[in-house]
Amino acid sequence: MAVERHELESLLTGDDEVSVTALAALRGGATYWVGDRAQPAGQHAGVFKGRLQRMRKHGLEPLGLERAVQLVREHDRPVRTGLIDAADRTWTTLLFLTEDGSALVACAGWPLPLVARNPPL
Repeated sequence: MAVERHELESLLTGDDEVSVTALAALRGGATYWVGDRAQPAGQHAGVFKGRLQRMRKHGLEPLGLERAVQLVREHDRPVRTGLIDAADRTWTTLLFLTEDGSALVACAGWPLPLVARNPPL
């Protein structure tokens, strides 16, 4: 089931920095992707807890990822993931949606490395 841009925008109603940034990115022409299949919440929580630890080890503090991992674990139902990449390739947002894609469970974001912003030809 595909999620339309306007549907994704309607889910980003929070006033937290990640939601506000993600909504602005979508309205600014960001690319986005939402997975077709939901996966167990515990599986996602474990994977992204590990990614959070690796990011911190490399000096990157992803905005909202620790809280997102906690919310996904508490949700305890399958979730779908999605990504929003800002049009200028400076920022990415990770989304966790309910199994049917009708609600946002959590989101997190971080700056993209310079290499991602300016890929080699």
